[in-house]
Amino acid sequence: MVPVSEQTDQQDRARTSGTTMAFLGTGNMGEAVLAGALAAGVQPGDVVATARRDERVAHLAERYGVRTTSDNVAAVAGAHVVVVGVKPKDVGAMLDRVATALAPGAVVVSVAAGLPLSFFEQRLPAGTPVVRAMPNTPALVGAGVTAVVGGAAASEDDVALVERVLSGSGHVFRVAEKDMDAFGALAGSGPAYVFYVVDAMAEAGVLLGLTRDVARRLAVETVLGSAKLLDETGEHPVLLREKVSSPGGTTVAALRKLDDGGVRAAFLDALAAARDRSRELASEHA
Repeated sequence: MVPVSEQTDQQDRARTSGTTMAFLGTGNMGEAVLAGALAAGVQPGDVVATARRDERVAHLAERYGVRTTSDNVAAVAGAHVVVVGVKPKDVGAMLDRVATALAPGAVVVSVAAGLPLSFFEQRLPAGTPVVRAMPNTPALVGAGVTAVVGGAAASEDDVALVERVLSGSGHVFRVAEKDMDAFGALAGSGPAYVFYVVDAMAEAGVLLGLTRDVARRLAVETVLGSAKLLDETGEHPVLLREKVSSPGGTTVAALRKLDDGGVRAAFLDALAAARDRSRELASEHA
């Protein structure tokens, strides 16, 4: 798994500018990808986004200055890149409607959870380049991580274009499709684990006498600062943990309680459960 880039440089922005894009089913995750595409250099006038509800269509047009419609077939006409963000249960019927309207060589990007490349390749014209992408929710604030994998007909240039577009919403990693379930278990579901830990830390702070607002702020800032320290120093988390853990001190006492509670083993079990459930969901849509 190799990170593609940490930020979009001016050359990549220039190469992304002029790329016409259609976003089909622009919910929260689709909107995050749209915002990232604009940050990566795609121009609002080159984007059309679809949504079912009138208020959603109005929101996208007002906030991003993109063209909007509720007609998926009209949206894909002439688009270089088509991002599919509709709910997984609706993707098959949607592909049946838009398949013949795709421009020759258009790259179809799936951000629909759990659907393998083969699901798209079986429903689209032969030779259609398909790229599967899995962003996580911090993409909503430009701090996401996204996995990408190209299908059989996707060239290196196709995948690289998608990577440039997605880089505006955070870090992009190229993976093998067999690793997508593991990526989802770690990075896709990962924000929920962090929110869980922050909530537990804040609740503990309240029990120790802090006000709820102060406890929450302290927990959030501690996680932000610790992540930044990990990222900027490049040190192994064990080494950084040891620097906080004085022999016989308070941190060692706390960590012993976490070990006694089986926290590490629980994380291993949790990620395995997420991976297994992802496989089950994929089989349901096969």
